Order: sequence, then C-alpha cells, then structure tokens
Amino acid sequence: MSASPHGKTVPSRRGNREVMYVQLPTDEQLVLKVIPMPRDCNVNGDIFGGWVMAQVDLAGAVTAYPFAEGRMATVAVNEFVFKQPVRVGDVLSFFGKLVRIGRTSITVKIEVYAERIGAQGKYIKVTEASLTYVAIDEQGNPREVPKVS
Repeated sequence: MSASPHGKTVPSRRGNREVMYVQLPTDEQLVLKVIPMPRDCNVNGDIFGGWVMAQVDLAGAVTAYPFAEGRMATVAVNEFVFKQPVRVGDVLSFFGKLVRIGRTSITVKIEVYAERIGAQGKYIKVTEASLTYVAIDEQGNPREVPKVS
C-alpha cells in the first residue's frame, strides 16, 4: 500500500495485473460522468484514446465555462497522461479544477477515474490532463476574461 494525494491506495489483483484503488478527490468538482460503449473501442478492444481526449475536453470546458462568461475555445492541451486503459462498461468520473486565469485564457486540470464492472464503489485513476481555453468574442478573436471577485 502507498499513499496518494487523494488518500490511501488499496492493492487488488485482477487478472495478472495489480490494481491500485484510490479515493476520489475532494478538492475538485465532478463535472461529467459517462460510460464508454463498444463503438468507442480501438483495435486492442480498449477505449480509443481519442474518445477519452474528447470527453476530457468537454469536462475541461464545463470547468472553465463559468469563468469565461461567454464563448471560448480550446487553445492548448498542455499535458495528457493515460495512466490505465479504459474499458467498455467502465463508469468514468471526470473531476475538474481551475488552475489559472490569465488575461484571455483559463487553464484547468482534469482527472478521470474509472469504476470497473464488478468493482463498483472502487476507483482507479485512468487519465489526467491540463488544458487551456481562450475566451473569444463573436468574431472568434480573443477577449479578456472577466475578473473573478
């Protein structure tokens, strides 16, 4: 057993791989829950990484949206780490947290946890990412992000 930023991890054997369960974050907001389906698979039978990236972008947008107060666009994926494969039927929980507000940009952190079939109530961190969004006007030009009070 080892410590994680979100509590203790619990080793568990599933097949030949050791799985480390973690507690869900308490300092981040749950912004999206979704179940990947068979149509979302890659050639290996796991969920296609591009599908996960699209869901993370949606979760990031939900996290940034209240601060943008209007239109915004993804301008950068600063970091994206696939920690564990995502499987068909996993219940994915996406947690978001504001990292930084710049003059025209908003950077957020997204962490994704999976509940595997047969292990409900136990969570595995499968992905983490940092994304930056830029606030835009009706013509698609950068605009200032309103000041947070």
